[in-house]
Amino acid sequence: MNQILMLILSIGIIIGGADRLLGNKFGYGDKFEEGFRLLGPTALSMAGMICLAPVLADVLGQIVIPLYQAAGVDPAMFGSILAIDMGGYQLAKELAVDNRIGSYAGIVVSAIFGCTLVFTVPIGMGMVRKEDRKFFAKGIMLGLTAMPAGLFVGGLLSHLSLWECLHQNLPVFAAALLLLLGLWKIPDQMVKGFCILADGIRAFVTIGLVLAAVKSLCGWDFLPRMTPIEDAMEIVSSIGVVMLGSLPVAELLRRMLEKPFTFLGRQFGLKPQSLTGMLIGCVSAIPVFSLYSDMDPKGKTAAGAFLVSGTSLLAAQMAFTVSAEPEMMPALICGKSCGAFAAVALALCFREKTDTAFI
Repeated sequence: MNQILMLILSIGIIIGGADRLLGNKFGYGDKFEEGFRLLGPTALSMAGMICLAPVLADVLGQIVIPLYQAAGVDPAMFGSILAIDMGGYQLAKELAVDNRIGSYAGIVVSAIFGCTLVFTVPIGMGMVRKEDRKFFAKGIMLGLTAMPAGLFVGGLLSHLSLWECLHQNLPVFAAALLLLLGLWKIPDQMVKGFCILADGIRAFVTIGLVLAAVKSLCGWDFLPRMTPIEDAMEIVSSIGVVMLGSLPVAELLRRMLEKPFTFLGRQFGLKPQSLTGMLIGCVSAIPVFSLYSDMDPKGKTAAGAFLVSGTSLLAAQMAFTVSAEPEMMPALICGKSCGAFAAVALALCFREKTDTAFI
């Protein structure tokens, strides 16, 4: 499967590069260039956290490890509170007692729950219009409800048993339940809380980036055990190479599925923009938020549900997994896909009740 994926990404690179040589005649060359243009924002969002992950593991490990071990849960699962490409993987691997669970927590769970907690919800609540927040929040709730489907599939493909998947995810399920209750009962306060969380993470990442850069230039080691910034940037560069191919491939898929999406939209009572937004969400959640105003209410809810598991699958998260643990690609792709499709199915099946009862 990895070889097939690498071949597909290589074809995307060839298509994008060829179109760039032709002056971006078909629009794929711009997607090819976008892979490099995203290197800067990607480095700013994750390099500092990668550098600080070992230090964070040392500090938190003294508290987290005894608590998790008392419950029979591997401390690696604590790392899943961060997104896979924002330090979640490094933190999970640093805290892991069982390497299998460290990979599972750092790749699969971080890509679903961690990404939702520290990226999708804070960014989404800040970008969508106030009148659309109720649809987005409802979608997140349904996505979290369907999240176990993706976590179990990803866990089984990570060579964990069904019982291990259930047991190891108990802290995640508890945190998800608190998030569900908060979005349901106090949505406005949750928006403020997530904005504060996003600002705190941004400050923490910036501090890590500054300290790592100063250490690289002057040798001043303010925090021992920090990952060298050169190693962090190597990971970022690997992600950029994968995005050279994944973005043209995603654009090709979008064009190929334009007519089927129009047909499916009619069948499910959704605007084509809603289904297009979900496909774009596989690359990045940010463009989806800009499309929210063009979606119908059902589509806004379904898109929000989809993003819990489906966001960034075909771009940064796939790229990160290729650079870190390519053998975890089946677990990442199948886990996130199952969770995303289950969330959309749930949103479509229960839309009549939730549309009138929520907020």
